[in-house]
Amino acid sequence: MAPIDVLGLGAVAVDDILYLDEYPRPDTKMAIRKRERHAGGMAGTALVAARRMGCTCAYAGSLGSDELSGLIIRNFVTEQVSVEHLVRAEGTRPFHSTILVDTRATTRTILYEADNVVGADPCLPADAVIRSARVLLVDHVGLVGMVRAARIARAAGIPVVADLERDPGPPFAELLSLADHLILPFEFAHRITGCADGAGIVRALWREDRAAVVVTKSGEGSWCLSAEEPGTVYHQPSFAVPEVDTNGCGDVFHGVYAAGLVSGMSGAFRIRFASAVAACKATRPGGQQGIPSRVEAEQFIRAREGEALRLRA
Repeated sequence: MAPIDVLGLGAVAVDDILYLDEYPRPDTKMAIRKRERHAGGMAGTALVAARRMGCTCAYAGSLGSDELSGLIIRNFVTEQVSVEHLVRAEGTRPFHSTILVDTRATTRTILYEADNVVGADPCLPADAVIRSARVLLVDHVGLVGMVRAARIARAAGIPVVADLERDPGPPFAELLSLADHLILPFEFAHRITGCADGAGIVRALWREDRAAVVVTKSGEGSWCLSAEEPGTVYHQPSFAVPEVDTNGCGDVFHGVYAAGLVSGMSGAFRIRFASAVAACKATRPGGQQGIPSRVEAEQFIRAREGEALRLRA
């Protein structure tokens, strides 16, 4: 079986993006400045980001035969993300999101529909497909299938990079424990640990069988504890950029981090590189369509040598 650099199984979405002058107040009317429809989702955007960094990527979650599933599949084909191992399940569909972008405050509000969303299938793809990956991306969509895939990957020595934003219930705790590269948004990490600062959160989430714990916070950067430098928490500040659209930045971070694992980057540079690509994406409109190429990402970093160096937390 042909090797896959980065394999994803989870959340894909069709995003209807509405650009507004400001977030609407109750009982008012407001003109929509621009309307766009794009493919998105945690796994979908992360895979596209990893592909643009030069990785071979594949999606092996569940989709149906509806219009929204078709849009996701066509987009993967366009982005050269393989759908060879896609699980076809009639009636299954991606998330359907309406995203309100406040162009003045550069914030976004996501309203989503999750009817008939499956994500990772409980039994597919085949074990051999999972073992062919160099990195497995997991999220909380299709928990039973995610846990199965993560078990197979960890048993085979394959890194499991987790993008987890909520706890849907059992077997979430097992998936959390199986992730050896745990990358969480600050607010969710705060809720599950009770810690109020980034350094405290990563220490609370650390386990001896993990390779890295990373917590990200928009505008403030990320905190990391890794097996490469045991016991030392580092803070990677955000890159200062003129933000245009932050939609998808967290998913881009995960995808580029996974690509960094494939490329053999050190933990410190993986986080710096992922932070830089996410910041570069934030200067461009849209989610996936704003992701830079690897050449553009490297140019972005070179132009900012000395900026946003990591600091001991």
